Amino acid sequence: MAKPKPDNPEPEILNRRARHDYHIAETFEVGIALRGSEVKSVRKGEISLAEGYIIARTEPYRLDLVDVHIGEYKPAGTGRSQHAPTRARTLLAHRREIKKLEIATQSKGTTIVPLKLYFKNGFAKLLIGLATGKKEFDKRQSIQKRETQRDINRAMSRRR
Repeated sequence: MAKPKPDNPEPEILNRRARHDYHIAETFEVGIALRGSEVKSVRKGEISLAEGYIIARTEPYRLDLVDVHIGEYKPAGTGRSQHAPTRARTLLAHRREIKKLEIATQSKGTTIVPLKLYFKNGFAKLLIGLATGKKEFDKRQSIQKRETQRDINRAMSRRR
């Protein structure tokens, strides 16, 4: 017998700005270490990935997620039980992946950006991408290509 679908499916928070501003060369799935009140805020969708970036270090091996805002969870109260909204959060990845990312970010114009935060088997996962910045004309080309594809799809749907 099939499992019933939950009333509130797990949220999937996207960073659409990243795909607009960067060319994504390679993606990695990493875990993220969150506190209890942060998990509840993420499940409510009170998170912004747009300003965030990731720092890779090899001494010690570590990935840090910086400038991602996770809103406060009001029922958690105040004081020690509440988290800081923009604190640096540790990402969980294999040592070889951290080493690869750190070497890649040493070249000029390359950075690591968060693309998507989602839950998988009850654990928070973050899809990160190795990115290089787009120039202004690249952004215009992407917009023009997307609009052309949209027009083609409209014409095809009218034809049916």
